[in-house]
Amino acid sequence: MARSKLEISISQRKYCLDLIYDSGFLACKPVSTPLDPAIRLSKNSGDPLSDITGYRRLIGRLLYLTITRPDIAYVVHKLSQYLSCPTSAHLSAAQRVVRYLKSNPGQGVFYSVTSSLCLNAFADADWASCLDSRRSVSGFCVFLGDSLISWKAKKQTTVSRSSTEAEYRSLANATCELVWLRNLLQDLFISVIGPAKLFCDNRSAIHIATNPVFHERTKHIEIDCHVIRDKLKSGFLILMHVHDENQLAGIFTKASQPSLFMSLLSRMNISSLFLPSQP
Repeated sequence: MARSKLEISISQRKYCLDLIYDSGFLACKPVSTPLDPAIRLSKNSGDPLSDITGYRRLIGRLLYLTITRPDIAYVVHKLSQYLSCPTSAHLSAAQRVVRYLKSNPGQGVFYSVTSSLCLNAFADADWASCLDSRRSVSGFCVFLGDSLISWKAKKQTTVSRSSTEAEYRSLANATCELVWLRNLLQDLFISVIGPAKLFCDNRSAIHIATNPVFHERTKHIEIDCHVIRDKLKSGFLILMHVHDENQLAGIFTKASQPSLFMSLLSRMNISSLFLPSQP
């Protein structure tokens, strides 16, 4: 932890370097993204491993590293689904994460003292992305001002029949997280400025949230509709549209090309204290 009068930076640099060393990748060539966007993993990818202990140990250590590394949250979530029967393809993907960590082992989260006390969230979903169950992946990230304080990548519990339905479930999850964080801040005697802003790149999901009439398209997500609409009516929440290239939660739902990945990551107030400063 590095602390000054104006900022706090938290990283797990030593833990990350130990992980890279124990994995035998200390002298490897780093990669720019944690997951290759051209590869789509499934339970049948590759050949079964004869010894799964090493894979399980590596994924467990990576899970602990996601505490300060939101950039690997999606890929670790994806790889943790294959702990029961990992294959060579899953192991190669896990080793790529280690190679990605090699590029910046000291990266962490950054909290500014001057950040405004307002809640902003981004919610996204990747529809039917799981090749095994055809379930969608939800992802969200929450900022207190400019500081990233909460993030999550998780496969949805049911199959969504449309991309709008998947996006709306992701909006509901982000809304519940915003409510919890607002109550937590109130318990800490911290007053949040204004209503929370929730950004989504799906206009249909936003229209459903603002439409007071339930119809055939919304009967499968009626409870989620009530969750979001109640917060909209009370003035707690404001829904806003954002374009795909500015959807920060996209980093938690899918593998991106290096240029887009680095662009999204740079806007999350991520600290890199151990990299040489740019001129």
